[in-house]
Amino acid sequence: MAPAPTSDPPSQADTPMTDANEEPVTSVPVDGPDAHMTDSDTNPNTTASSVAGDTAHDGRRKRSEAFNMRKNILGKKHGRLDESKEDDSIRRFRYLLGLTDLFRHFIETNPNPRIKEIMAEIDRQNAEEEAKARKGSSRTGGAGGDRRRRTEQEEDAELLKDERSGGETGTVFRDSPPFVHGEMRDYQIAGLNWLVSLHENGISGILADEMGLGKTLQTISFLGYLRYVCDIPGPHLIAVPKSTLDNWKREFMKWTPDVNVLVLQGDKEERHKLINERLLDENFDVCITSYEMVLREKSHLKKFAWEYIIIDEAHRIKNEESSLAQIIRVFNSRNRLLITGTPLQNNLHELWALLNFLLPDVFGDSEAFDQWFSGQDSDQDTVVQQLHRVLRPFLLRRVKSDVEKSLLPKKELNLYVPMSEMQVKWYQKILEKDIDAVNGAAGKRESKTRLLNIVMQLRKCCNHPYLFEGAEPGPPYTTDEHLVFNAGKMSILDKLLARMQKQGSRVLIFSQMSRVLDILEDYCVFREYNYCRIDGTTAHEDRIAAIDDYNKPDSDKFVFLLTTRAGGLGINLTSADIVVLYDSDWNPQADLQAMDRAHRIGQTKQVVVFRFVTENAIEEKVLERAAQKLRLDQLVIQQGRAQQQTKNAASKDELLGMIQHGAANVFGNNSNSASLSAENQISDNSFEDIMRKGEERTVELNKKYEKLGIDDLQKFSSESAYEWNGQNFTERKKDIGMNWINPAKRERKEQFYSIDKYYRQALATGGRTADPKPKAPRAPKQIAVHDWQFFPPGLQELQEKETAYFHKEIGYKAVLADGPEEELSEREAERDLEQQEIDKAVPLTEDEQEQKAKMSEEGFSTWNRRDFQQFVNGSAKFGRTDYDGIATEVDSKEPDEIEEYAQVFWDRYTEIQDYPKYLRVIEQGEEKLRKMNHQRKMLRKKMEMYRVPLQQLKINYTVSTTNKKVYTEEEDRFLLVMLDRYGVDGEGLYEKIRDEIRESPLFRFDWFFLSRTPVEIGRRCTTLLNTVAKEFEPGDGKANGETKGRGRDEDVENEEDGPPAKKKTKGAVNKQVKAVKGSAKGNSPSSSRAASVSSNTASKSKSRKK
Repeated sequence: MAPAPTSDPPSQADTPMTDANEEPVTSVPVDGPDAHMTDSDTNPNTTASSVAGDTAHDGRRKRSEAFNMRKNILGKKHGRLDESKEDDSIRRFRYLLGLTDLFRHFIETNPNPRIKEIMAEIDRQNAEEEAKARKGSSRTGGAGGDRRRRTEQEEDAELLKDERSGGETGTVFRDSPPFVHGEMRDYQIAGLNWLVSLHENGISGILADEMGLGKTLQTISFLGYLRYVCDIPGPHLIAVPKSTLDNWKREFMKWTPDVNVLVLQGDKEERHKLINERLLDENFDVCITSYEMVLREKSHLKKFAWEYIIIDEAHRIKNEESSLAQIIRVFNSRNRLLITGTPLQNNLHELWALLNFLLPDVFGDSEAFDQWFSGQDSDQDTVVQQLHRVLRPFLLRRVKSDVEKSLLPKKELNLYVPMSEMQVKWYQKILEKDIDAVNGAAGKRESKTRLLNIVMQLRKCCNHPYLFEGAEPGPPYTTDEHLVFNAGKMSILDKLLARMQKQGSRVLIFSQMSRVLDILEDYCVFREYNYCRIDGTTAHEDRIAAIDDYNKPDSDKFVFLLTTRAGGLGINLTSADIVVLYDSDWNPQADLQAMDRAHRIGQTKQVVVFRFVTENAIEEKVLERAAQKLRLDQLVIQQGRAQQQTKNAASKDELLGMIQHGAANVFGNNSNSASLSAENQISDNSFEDIMRKGEERTVELNKKYEKLGIDDLQKFSSESAYEWNGQNFTERKKDIGMNWINPAKRERKEQFYSIDKYYRQALATGGRTADPKPKAPRAPKQIAVHDWQFFPPGLQELQEKETAYFHKEIGYKAVLADGPEEELSEREAERDLEQQEIDKAVPLTEDEQEQKAKMSEEGFSTWNRRDFQQFVNGSAKFGRTDYDGIATEVDSKEPDEIEEYAQVFWDRYTEIQDYPKYLRVIEQGEEKLRKMNHQRKMLRKKMEMYRVPLQQLKINYTVSTTNKKVYTEEEDRFLLVMLDRYGVDGEGLYEKIRDEIRESPLFRFDWFFLSRTPVEIGRRCTTLLNTVAKEFEPGDGKANGETKGRGRDEDVENEEDGPPAKKKTKGAVNKQVKAVKGSAKGNSPSSSRAASVSSNTASKSKSRKK
């Protein structure tokens, strides 16, 4: 029998499950001194009700047994999975090396010794087979030596080899599988066969079909194959964007309804129930969850030995440093599948990140991967061919034009729109506001941030000037024609929508900015267009309802307004055939996703995409950069070509080139920058001209890029920023002067100015100015030590010693700090002291270096200030020992991490700066918690004294509360009963009590009680709880007036936070008080509210009418 629980540290049975990179969990016996659980709350598998009626000893023992049993089962599954993964590695390496010897280079860079052993074994077996073949050839001799008959033994050996290497015939589907409830298209069946072949060869892959080709169906059918053909029902994990959760669930119900699907989503209580009742009991085949839930519930998800981990929109993990990429790599799985319509958006390293997630034993070294491709001295075609050979086994990429013959190709048209007069003025204001940055004369340190801000403001101006405060005429603010003619894009949109409505089309309008959708929404109301809207703030349920409303057969919705990012995923809007990109996203793949909401399977019309581009403005350069990135993606993925050095974020020079594009036209008011005004609007003829010119310029832009190779694109990327109006500014950059881009003439607003500042700005050049003080050289990389991280005390001293010696080695001299003249002597003394420390510095000894490295690993380096502040708040809210409660406040930490930190915190909290402040917060919170628990117990004790508390409960008012009381005893009884029902610390407590008051028939005509706010109800409840608590205190009387003067002052003080007293004014008298006084003559047994208002000496037995 297990011993009684003690306060010992957690036993081995209580340690968390290891992840995929650790040893599998072994079986731990239940009996013995370590079989107990230290805290029932640490076991998420057991609810409070599961041990109801048991003694504490029996309850903990049963929970311990169940917990250990589950850990043993999961541990065995992890062990079996690890064994199968090793077999898969051997099959995978043989298969890949059989395709091309290129993979040997990547596999051998993996430092794992087990990988090297496997490769050595494969090489040994291959060498033996070659030796046997040569021996047989030499024995027969002659030209016909290669063609001899095999012996029976040789044939048997070959058959056995095939058996060992899994040489069974692979599964190939020619029609829709019977387990899929519906018909799959030919290319979808081909995609299923490709996934099956990957599985049979132990390879993970990337399903990178263009959006709209049914990647979800292909994935579901493959999981059906694993279930029905391979007898592998699961478990499988699918991580998807939150917006697509409902769509994935619907698709499973439609195509393979027998698959047991668990959608892990919801608030904390809902997730807790799902985890305990289904996840941990493995009552599911497929678990679908969002990226956010993967991060929040990682401690539970990493316990499982997953068959497949599938990530939808897999470009989310293209950065291996992101939280999602790091966490999901820890999960143990046999295979992995990535689904994405945009497999490569930026560079070769991101492609490696995806391949590393799929096959970490093959692609383990990013530097080796990058260097191998970038270090090729041969021409680009050779690099292209080699990368294509590397990608071919893992990547399936098809586009609609190749496979979906029933889908008409979409037609894309860029419409170049002139700015309105108001837009030109605001565009000019933005450029003038920071003319130094526009002319490239800003310093490097702050210039890129300033340029990014200018870019953002200019793009807002191109969309609509009303995005700026003060631009819209008013007040009063009206919704009329000025909404249209003050923005060039709105003018062209107005013409376009009228034409599309006449021809029976339906329109999707995408914009990056939700505030643009606000303006478009006002426009739709003004023009009486029925519309739907989705942006980043739209709730999941509202999102589904809007999509269903737009897609229903008899829908009257003409326009659907969407933000590019929020509306670009998981939505099928094939009932629309016109797509308007009101502005272009920095990432062209986001625009493609937006287009494919309409251009996908099920579309019966030709989809036309209109992209609005403001003419002679920054948007032209944004569009060119997007076209460049799309061409690179096309070369890398669709044709197997290599992109090597393209960055995602625009460089400073690229931003400068974008801003300067068209700036001279704005300032010079050239004829080329003709603007629109209220009188000069787009006519039908000019609309046709814009359409015609748009077609011509779209063709020119496409031709410009479709002929460029990788080297051309890289050259273009580096040089385009310096070319403007046909001139190259690479050499002229240092000679930037005040007359390069002249701002428009304006009145001088300042009466006084600094002459020195004027000449300093007038003569400024684009070169760097001399720094007035030498900068301290960068010290060796060191850890940022914060007091709340509790590193060992000597670490900071060792780091300062190391830094001082580094300064001494390079001859750095201490710099005089800035300050007022009167403190010069003190500052000089500080500088001299710092210089003395540098001069006397000595290097760290080997022991000190080892000690520093060891200290650096101690402490809580992953705790940031936000985590610390949340820990303090959680300790105040739940108490310092409620680790589960505190963990709900600290977003990124588990209860065991909280417990570990708390033990150190309470030992060393005096090391934290201003620690009394944090200690006071925690102690005040604990005192409040203690008082609340006491009030809860006293209230429960009071309620248990009566069979029907709402009618029988007696309140022993003190003298002070009786004198100030403005609530009847019936109302107070009701408040106490509601406090007992909902709990004195329940969430939204007083709002719930207010609602109960309004719904109760007892107070139907009680205006005073019905009109109380939650704040006022809370004050009265606090007073009543104090009164009930005093009733049970030793020495208190049970009747009014028996307080003997002890509690009067306390009660009066409490009442100041208690009931709302009636106002007494010398002038106008409260009408409600009069009404209460007038009704006090009735015979109701309730205490009179008027009595306490009119006189403290009035009899408490007087009643009032309702």
